Amino acid sequence: MKAIRIHAPGGPEVMKLEDVPEPQPKAGEAVVKIDAAGLNFIDVYYRDGRYPAQVPFVPGQEAAGIVTAIGSEVSNIKIGEPVAYSGVQGAYAEYAAVAADRLVVIPSGVAEQQAAAAILQGMTAHYLVNDVYPLKKGETGILRVEPSRR
Repeated sequence: MKAIRIHAPGGPEVMKLEDVPEPQPKAGEAVVKIDAAGLNFIDVYYRDGRYPAQVPFVPGQEAAGIVTAIGSEVSNIKIGEPVAYSGVQGAYAEYAAVAADRLVVIPSGVAEQQAAAAILQGMTAHYLVNDVYPLKKGETGILRVEPSRR
């Protein structure tokens, strides 16, 4: 399979398209054929070395696709299901092995591209309106800033 790998920190030129073995699921994992991968600033931080990573590595921490294989001890996901995930390095590839408990089944009517682009942002929004500042009835979560009066 093809994957983008990074062998040393640097700019975009350090990303190399390479042939690598297709992952096989271990216990508790599922293999996802990636149809869409999210692009986030954290990917740049790993690529340029601001966040340390063991090299070589495949960047990308969120994606969506179809489950093609499952390992033992996986009961929450089935082969053929569309899924999305976040927080697992390796999305810039054709396939990724992902812990099954990190996978979310994509609801009918949601495209894989939408799921890949929204999963991290959706978790962030949920966290903000439930944990940082629990919204109350009638609140929208929109911050209104009055112009300063000098």
